[in-house]
Amino acid sequence: MKAQLKTTRHWLLLLLLALAPLSAGMANQDIDPELRAALTRTVNESLSFSDRFDAEVWLVDMSGRMEKYIKDTEERLEFLKLVHLEATRAELSPELVLAVIHVESLFDRFAISRVGAQGYMQIMPFWKNEIGRPDDNLMRTEINLRYGCTILKHYLDREKGNLIRALARYNGSLGKTWYPERVMTAWKRYWFVNHG
Repeated sequence: MKAQLKTTRHWLLLLLLALAPLSAGMANQDIDPELRAALTRTVNESLSFSDRFDAEVWLVDMSGRMEKYIKDTEERLEFLKLVHLEATRAELSPELVLAVIHVESLFDRFAISRVGAQGYMQIMPFWKNEIGRPDDNLMRTEINLRYGCTILKHYLDREKGNLIRALARYNGSLGKTWYPERVMTAWKRYWFVNHG
């Protein structure tokens, strides 16, 4: 059964790789060797995937969806690897985290809100002092994702799994549904993956 599942994943990956150029408007061209090399490096370095095929399928899928937000292939794959790692570490869906980032910063690493929230996941700088790490740079991707995923997971636990309330807490709009609705819409429209 496990061997059959790996074979199925392998064929799915090959199909995705074959269709990727068509969906990206690159019909009649070979797969970009730089993308292949970058994907290979990223997959081999990934710590949060259960196996190499899972990593390849997820990274190819999400990279194609994210290409318009982060143009550089290496940067995009490294970002996706970090999102998957931090989301998995926090026991969150990586696709949910992508939806939060989509709504919070539209994948702008250097975004700063009118109230001073910073980076991809729009972290408030006061958290650095609260945890005794005033020198943390919230514009560094791995730090921003670690803070954001940890905060979101805390609120999800606090709300006993109620995602709407957890997202509202994350945004500071508890009691209102506009923010959770935006995240859920982005998740369903752009980042949802059927794991069934």
